[in-house]
Amino acid sequence: MKIKKILVLLVLFLTLTTGCTKYLTDDDNKRIINESTGQNLTSNIICKPTEKELLKIYEKYSDNMEVKLKDLPYCKDLKVFSTKNYSGLWVYFFVTPIAWLIVKLGLLVKNYGISVMLIGLALRIVLMPFTLKTIKQSENMKKAQPELDRLERKYRDKTDSNSMMQKSQETMLIYKKYNINPVGGCLVSFIQLPLFFAFLEAINRVPAIFEENLFTLQLGTTPLIGIKSGNYWYILLIIIIIITTYFSFKFSMANTGNSEQQQQMQFMTKFMLVFISIASLSLPTAIALYWVVTNGFSVIQTLIVKKRSK
Repeated sequence: MKIKKILVLLVLFLTLTTGCTKYLTDDDNKRIINESTGQNLTSNIICKPTEKELLKIYEKYSDNMEVKLKDLPYCKDLKVFSTKNYSGLWVYFFVTPIAWLIVKLGLLVKNYGISVMLIGLALRIVLMPFTLKTIKQSENMKKAQPELDRLERKYRDKTDSNSMMQKSQETMLIYKKYNINPVGGCLVSFIQLPLFFAFLEAINRVPAIFEENLFTLQLGTTPLIGIKSGNYWYILLIIIIIITTYFSFKFSMANTGNSEQQQQMQFMTKFMLVFISIASLSLPTAIALYWVVTNGFSVIQTLIVKKRSK
């Protein structure tokens, strides 16, 4: 238990101490928005943009950036451990290497949008052992739930310390019977979160990604701006985001607790679905594509595991 706590604290420390996305602001501390795409521009980019209009914006507000634009390499020249401009373990070990992978694969396949999706899938595959463990825990909890419900009814009106101790012991026996680790799920999440955050950081901090197109979608453009400009393919993108998010939440959160917890989870699922649906309007297309592909992969993976478990 002590080792798990130490690991969680280390992960939180690495994630939270350095590397968070910061947004470009003017002298009045107002965020700078690329009017043609609707995107809030990142100030702590790790490489230079090449698109002329975007480059002009960054040159205009270069003094407000953490690292001056002239000191940054072009994105195609990014190094795997290029950290002379930014310090921090998270940037060094996670953000910059992932950004380098996205850039190099993008140059290889001739499109950063495809690169983002492929690296996102690769990340899911690398983390598959942890994800499968979480799904199996959920399935085991589903099998154990009838016994846990009976245990709740058994001790419903008993509040003395001896009864509570006995209830706790019997609960742990049920967990042991169905191979459930109540702490394991949280630990798995803490292991995965830094990599997912680093991936999103890498996308946000490489401006070259947002300069390209994938089919009719411009990777830096938000769906709201895309729809306003007359490109209705962005409506389809939003619908796919909502569908994949719904099924991802539905399959990952079902049957993981008692009836009261189920109601809470259902409410949280609905709330998050509404929140993400609204937020998707202002997501740059590159991040939206990553969200769709990885959620789709997660849904398929969960369905396969559930089927094999049955």
